[in-house]
Amino acid sequence: MKVLLFGGTFDPPHNGHMNNLRAALDLVQPDKAIVMPAGIPPHKAASATPGEVRLAMCRCFTALSPVVEVSDWEIRQGGRSYTVHTLEMLRDRFPEAELYLGVGSDMLLSFTRWRRWQEILSMATLVVESRRPGDGTALHTGAEALQAAGGRVLFAHAQSYPCASSDLRTGRIPRADWGQYLPATVLQVIQSQDLYRTADVPPVEKEEPNHDL
Repeated sequence: MKVLLFGGTFDPPHNGHMNNLRAALDLVQPDKAIVMPAGIPPHKAASATPGEVRLAMCRCFTALSPVVEVSDWEIRQGGRSYTVHTLEMLRDRFPEAELYLGVGSDMLLSFTRWRRWQEILSMATLVVESRRPGDGTALHTGAEALQAAGGRVLFAHAQSYPCASSDLRTGRIPRADWGQYLPATVLQVIQSQDLYRTADVPPVEKEEPNHDL
């Protein structure tokens, strides 16, 4: 059995996230893919968007495959979310499974600063989504270093997408254009909850997943 963990703040999830998960699914062919919205990511301030709302927006990922499910486990834990704890939970839940962890390209390059990163490497194969043209050399160098430390790294070649969640929250991408960048179900939640009005958004932060600096 193969289990893929795909984590992030998802504030909001956008088509770039969809591309990344689609590429990971195509590469790994997991029996189960678990989308895990973070509680409080260790490297960011707390999201201004409630966990249950981010969870509702993440339902968009289930359209990609019947194997995709969305979990509120990290949100329910409270406090900061660390990937090593989530993987330990999945290892206990699926003791015979091969675990895979989706990692954005920027996160791979800082991976050795994650909490208990060596244990993460021992538990899960990293599935790296390269999102920026020209970042291949640095990524492969980083992957080789992690493999020398005992890890296994695969590359899922996701289509590069010119969007970050912070671009939407802060209005750098005009609200009128959001339909080009967001799944329809996410846009519906944003509209129904009246999210991301400029006066309400936190300062711009570095983008991406629930991991672990």
